[in-house]
Amino acid sequence: MEEVYAVIDLKSFYASCECAARGLDIFSTPLVVADKTRSANSIVMSTTPFLKANYGIPNVCRIGDLPKVPGIIFAKPRMAYYLEMSAKVVSIFLDFLDEEDVHVYSVDESFLYLTPYLSLYKMTAEELCASIQKKIKDELGLVATVGMGPNMFLAKICLDNEGKKNPPYRARWGYEDVKTKLWAIKPITKIWGISNGIGSHLDRLGIRSLEELSQADPYLLKREFGILGSQLHDLANGIDRTDIREKYVPKERNLSIGQTLMRDYDVKGAKLVLREMVDDLCLRLRMAGYKARRVGLFVGYANEGGFSRQASFDYATDDNNTLYKEVMGVFDRFIEDRPIRHLGVTFAKLGHYDFRQESIFLSAEEAAKREQLNHALDTIKSVFGKDACLRASSLTKDSTVLTRHKQIGGHNA
Repeated sequence: MEEVYAVIDLKSFYASCECAARGLDIFSTPLVVADKTRSANSIVMSTTPFLKANYGIPNVCRIGDLPKVPGIIFAKPRMAYYLEMSAKVVSIFLDFLDEEDVHVYSVDESFLYLTPYLSLYKMTAEELCASIQKKIKDELGLVATVGMGPNMFLAKICLDNEGKKNPPYRARWGYEDVKTKLWAIKPITKIWGISNGIGSHLDRLGIRSLEELSQADPYLLKREFGILGSQLHDLANGIDRTDIREKYVPKERNLSIGQTLMRDYDVKGAKLVLREMVDDLCLRLRMAGYKARRVGLFVGYANEGGFSRQASFDYATDDNNTLYKEVMGVFDRFIEDRPIRHLGVTFAKLGHYDFRQESIFLSAEEAAKREQLNHALDTIKSVFGKDACLRASSLTKDSTVLTRHKQIGGHNA
C-alpha cells in the first residue's frame, strides 16, 4: 500500500473563527482581525478570503494599509478563543486517528499519517479527508484545506500550491507529479524549507530551479551545505524520509519572551520593561525546575536596525536579580541612544541543577534569603495569579506588565 500523508490547514484561521462566532460566511464577509484602538501601525492578524479576492488585501498587513471597504468589520483579536478552536480541531483529528499519527505544526496546520486508517475505514485518502473536512465545517464552522502526498513534504507542497486554491480545497500529489508540478514551482524559494539565504547560495552555484537542484552533484551540495545539501537534493526529487511518529526532541532547551512596544521608549523606560520581562521569565524558569547559564537580548529600534547578543556565565542560576544583572550587562554594552520599539529576552543552557554554586559576590545567607523570597512570590502568583504581587514600578507609565499579563501572544485573550 502506498504511503499517504495529509496536511490540513484552516483557511484564514483567525478571521474564520470570528466569522463562525457571528454566523457569517468567510467568502462574502469583509472582516479583518485587528484592534482598531491601537495605532494605524498595528498588525492585521487575518483577513477573510472575500477581502483577499476582491480587494487584494493580504492575510497580514497593517491597519493603515487597508483600503476603503464598505461595511468592513473589525474583530478585536481573542487569542484564548482561537486556541480553544484550534484544540477542538485537533480533537476532531483524534476522532479519526491515533495521537501518534498527528503532528500539530502550528495553531492552524497539522500533519496526519493516513496509511493505517484507509483499510480500517475502507476509504480512500480523499474520502477520509473529506470526512474530516465535513466534521470540522459542521461542528466548528471552519473551512479546512487539504494537501495529500506519499510523504510529508509533497503533501505540504500540494497543499500550498493546489489544495488551498479552489473547492473542494483538497488535492493529492504523487511521485509522478514531481516533474510536472513540483519542478514547475518558481522561484525556488517558494518551496517550503528553502529560505532566501539558501536560494541565494544555490543561485551562486548556478542552480536556479528545482529541476536543476534535483540533477545537481550530491557531493557538491553536501560540501556547500553539509547534511542540508543531501536533504535539498532529496526534496527536489520529491523524497522525504521524515517519520511522523519520531517526535523531535531538541538537544538544547531555552525560554524566551518578547514584545513590540506601542510607542517609542528611551533607555530608562526599556530597562524597566526588561526588568518586568526577566521577572516573568524567571517565574517560568523556576516552574520548569530549570536554572540558566546563558542570557540573550534582542533590541529593535523604532526606525530600523537593532542588535541581538548573548552572554554566558560559569554558574547556573534562577535568581531574578542575578539574571537581570546579566541582561543589563549586555544591554549597556551594545545599546545606542535611539528610540526602542522591540525587546526580547532568552534564557539558555538550561538544566536541572541539583546544586547551588555560591557566588563570591553574594553570601550564602543572602543567597538563601533570595531563594526563599522567590519561592514565596512564586507560590503567591501560582495561587492568585501573576498580578497578585508586582513591583511598585508596574504602576508607572513605562510599565507594560499589567497589559501584557492580560494578553496571549501579544493580543487580547
